[in-house]
This record gives sequence, structure tokens and C-alpha cells, in this order.
Amino acid sequence: MSLKVGLLGGGSWGTTVASLVARNSPTKLWARNIDTVKEINEQHSNEKYLPGATLTKSLHACDTIEETVRDADVIVMGIPAQNFRSVLEEAKKSIRPWVPIVSLSKGLEKGSRLRMTQIIESVMPGHPAGVLTGPNLAREIMAGQAAASVIATVDDTISVALQKIFSTGLFRVYTNEDVIGCELGGALKNIVAIAAGMGDGIGAGDNTRAAVITRGLAELTRLGMAMGGRRRTFAGLAGMGDLVATCNSPQSRNRSVGFQLGQGRALQDIIDEMSMVAEGVKSAPVVMELAKEYDVEMPISYEVYRVVQEGSSATEAFRGLLRVQTKSESDPG
Repeated sequence: MSLKVGLLGGGSWGTTVASLVARNSPTKLWARNIDTVKEINEQHSNEKYLPGATLTKSLHACDTIEETVRDADVIVMGIPAQNFRSVLEEAKKSIRPWVPIVSLSKGLEKGSRLRMTQIIESVMPGHPAGVLTGPNLAREIMAGQAAASVIATVDDTISVALQKIFSTGLFRVYTNEDVIGCELGGALKNIVAIAAGMGDGIGAGDNTRAAVITRGLAELTRLGMAMGGRRRTFAGLAGMGDLVATCNSPQSRNRSVGFQLGQGRALQDIIDEMSMVAEGVKSAPVVMELAKEYDVEMPISYEVYRVVQEGSSATEAFRGLLRVQTKSESDPG
């Protein structure tokens, strides 16, 4: 008997995952916009977020959270980090006991500094919490191009069961027990992607981008391990893989924000024009708080923080990085 899936969130990645999962299991998707709900059900498309893509015809969209989750055997949260808690609290009263809840979000909650699985455990104790993450650009996947992802839960039995739901065609899903590392890799790489985009925006070149990516990986690995993640996770799909895709692709929201900042545009103007959330902008201050708490040096993240929170420019950020004292590449600091 197929497990029923309820997915909350009608953005590009939430809709993409819902369309993939609908090939394997009966799937319902909740979107805030009633026009989006009608479009998915009647035209099998979501032109605002996935222009030109055709969704799986069996995918059913709902205009209420209650209808989406009440019969679901698995809940998937395709909600941005800063709205994650409020949507989950609204869904809580309609979710059956012990149903696994999987996050698609790559961010950290401001104020609490919690990862999304920690929010799940806080709001919904007793429900297995997991994360689906990796180098996953929604439009490429909807175009039928090959991609790989990671499903991480603390219980490998649950991960294997969920793996079968999410794996389909050219979308390969691996399992991982390191929930902390997988979540932090997804959240922290967004900040590095902003830095890479800024470098491209000011015309810094391929060598600079390569340096930002590799030193950025060192930063996120240091903090991730200090917070309990495993080193090998950051060398895999949830770390290096996601980082490379996000720092190089024009489809990356965070890189796009950085690129436009590098060209001199004001951050608020960039955000006002976006229909999707660039999680790195809101995660930057949280990451700097964590870096201070765990006493981890993160010069790239700090310069991005200065740009998105304090009004510094991309040029000033790269000048700041040049002033950072170089050490041995293997130095843990």
C-alpha cells in the first residue's frame, strides 16, 4: 500500500518535490495562493515558479492545510525557514500521531537559531524528523536532468522507507544518519553562494570563485563539526555538492542576490523583485551568532554579513578578505 504524502508549500522546490513524489505515492500539495492551486489541478503547471514545466497529473493541490495533511502518512515541509514554525503549528492539529515530517528548507530560524528538524522536534515531539537536501536546482530536475539528493533522519529504517518515496527516474536519493551535518551544509552554503555571486558581480574571475568555494567549504565544515556534524557529510552531496551547484548556477537565488550586490544594486531593491526567498540573507546574522558561540573563524561569512546587514559593499567585502591573515590550509581555525 502506497504511503500518502502531504506537502506544504507551493514554491519552486516544494512543487518540484511534490511532482516527483506524486509518481510514487498519492500526493497532496498546499499552496497559499488559490490561483496556484487551481492552476496545478487544472493545467498541471505552476508558471510563477516553474515556467514551462509540466507537473505529474496525479498531483492534487489543496487550498487548506487541514485537507493536505489529515490523511498523510508522511509530511513534507517546503516552507521558508522564517515561516516554518508558524505553518507547522497550524498543521499540528490535523497531523496524525507519529507521522514522519521532512524538511526541504535550507535555513536557520532567527532568534532561536534552530535548525528545521529541531523546530519539528519542539512543535511535534514524537514525530520522526528528517531533511531532504543536496545540489537540487528545481528547474533542471523538472526538465528531466539527472540529480542526486540526501534524505537524513536519525533512524536509518525510516530513511530507507522515505528514500523509496523520493527516488524517481533520474532523481537519485541517498540516505544519511547525520541530520545535523546535512541541515547545516544546506543552510551555511547559501552564505558562501552570496559571496561567490558578489565576486562574479564585480568581475573577480574564476580563480576567485574557486577560492571562495573551497575556503567557504572549510568555514562551513568547521562550524558544522563544532555543532555536531560529521566531516564526511560536508564532503558529500549535502556539503560540497550543494555548495558547488549553488555557487556556480545562475538559477541559484543566493548567488543571484550576491551577483546583483556585486553590480552595486541595493539589497532591498533586489529582494523586492524576487518571488522566492534567498535564505542566506536571513541566515547570515544567525550564522555569525553561532560562529561566536562556538568560537569558529568565518571570515567569508562575516563579510557577507556586513554586506547584507550593515550596508557594506561587495568591493569592501573582498578587500576585507584580503586583509585576513593566511595560515596553513589544514589549520582548523
